[in-house]
Amino acid sequence: MRILLLNQAYPPDVVSSAQHAADLVGALTAAGHQVTVIASSRAYDNPSQRFRRSTDRGATVLRIPTMAFGKSRAWRRAADFASFHLNCCLRLLVQPRYDVAIAMTSPPLIGFVAALFTRLRGGRLLNWVLDLNPDEAIAAGWLRPTGTPARALEACLRFTLRSAASVVVLDTFMRDRVAARGIPESIVAVIPPWTHDVSYDAAGREDFRRQHHLSGKFVVMYSGNLSPCHPLDTVLAAARRLASHPGIVFCFIGGGSGIRQVSGFAGEHSLRNVLCLPYRPLNQISASLSSADLHVVTMGDPFVGIVHPCKIYNILALGTPFLYVGPARSHITELIPVAANHRAYFARHGDVETVTSHILRASGDRLAGNNGPCALHRYIARQFSETALVPRFLRLIESLPNGSAHAEIPAPLQQQP
Repeated sequence: MRILLLNQAYPPDVVSSAQHAADLVGALTAAGHQVTVIASSRAYDNPSQRFRRSTDRGATVLRIPTMAFGKSRAWRRAADFASFHLNCCLRLLVQPRYDVAIAMTSPPLIGFVAALFTRLRGGRLLNWVLDLNPDEAIAAGWLRPTGTPARALEACLRFTLRSAASVVVLDTFMRDRVAARGIPESIVAVIPPWTHDVSYDAAGREDFRRQHHLSGKFVVMYSGNLSPCHPLDTVLAAARRLASHPGIVFCFIGGGSGIRQVSGFAGEHSLRNVLCLPYRPLNQISASLSSADLHVVTMGDPFVGIVHPCKIYNILALGTPFLYVGPARSHITELIPVAANHRAYFARHGDVETVTSHILRASGDRLAGNNGPCALHRYIARQFSETALVPRFLRLIESLPNGSAHAEIPAPLQQQP
């Protein structure tokens, strides 16, 4: 089959959507399909970094020019998105018909562009929903629910969903939001973002900790996109409260608008226990993630079913204890019930006392030698590995020219095997 994939980011860009797109592309080309990728010529979090047309995993990667205003203001982000959409449309005018067009959700209207393309040229559309807009923009307070921009985005989303032969979402909460728009559940597949080739790296852990002066410290780590969807206020307040504990360090690795909040908070309160680092290349992920003693996963209360903190799967694969700060019901609490408490700590936003207590307890467990990998976490992670989920995605795509298929994730595990 001839397959087209549209997404703003693609390797060597290091953001998660780029890596997952490349994994899927690799599986498609290995199965004998002819794949073309259209992505931005600029890196997602560093617009000054430029990429050119290339061949990757047997696929042709076309790069389209975009503006480079950055993310410091809403209008700057909107201008960058608009330039990507415009140039993407121009590129699609000279593209041939594809059997399947796969549209991800960055930037938000790329699925709408793909829907128009398949309507005009033919072929089947697969809408791969990594986040849901305008729901995200409304929940974040960027748009008024009744405003004209929100209504226009909603109309575009509904057109995209109704044009799709299949819609892939990341969890059951997101599926429910899509189904509420009148989309038949028979064409909605739940396929969460899979883990990458991540494993515990003892040597890499020591090198990373030595390089960043973390040797002998208890490292609380947030690694991934820092955005308003994943608020860190409670974690930062705990960092301030624990500033007098020299053995505990908070390490934030990633990009997004939230990185300025973290560094600004640390500077304002003269916190010497906060370290900010940029995204790590994929070949360094195992080392950086292994250097943590407690990982942090956050989700804003209004964002259930809208965004999906996929960092949880790599954390589970490592078996490292984690702290979840977010709503009581989400895909995180479906994976590991709060009551089970298997090396997992749960707190609500604003509960600084509980977060601080959890961090101190986890630190004490490490000092007591109770910090080995959690077997339950690793067992759950195997269900969300690349080898488990990418073939399922591949079968779904290959079924589209003859109809639609349904894929479902395993039921959440409730107990240790």
